[in-house]
Amino acid sequence: MNIEPELEESSLSGPLSSGGRTVQVEIYRLVGESQWTLEVVDEYNNSTVWDDTFASESAALTEAKKAILQETISSFVGPEDGKSDGEWR
Repeated sequence: MNIEPELEESSLSGPLSSGGRTVQVEIYRLVGESQWTLEVVDEYNNSTVWDDTFASESAALTEAKKAILQETISSFVGPEDGKSDGEWR
């Protein structure tokens, strides 16, 4: 029997837009844990999850905003069919 872990979602999770595109920023952690996970999901349900975790929800959101500004939001949008051609934008 597989038991799904219980997640706590941050109130800072939500849409983030730039350059006419929007992604969903997901900030969450396992219930009882102290570190937060950051994930960015595009309109095709492709996701980018950070390897590092964050001590606070606000630190995770700051990292998401910083990454989108530095790398552009398009770098977090994958192909519509979810199949990568192996190239990172």
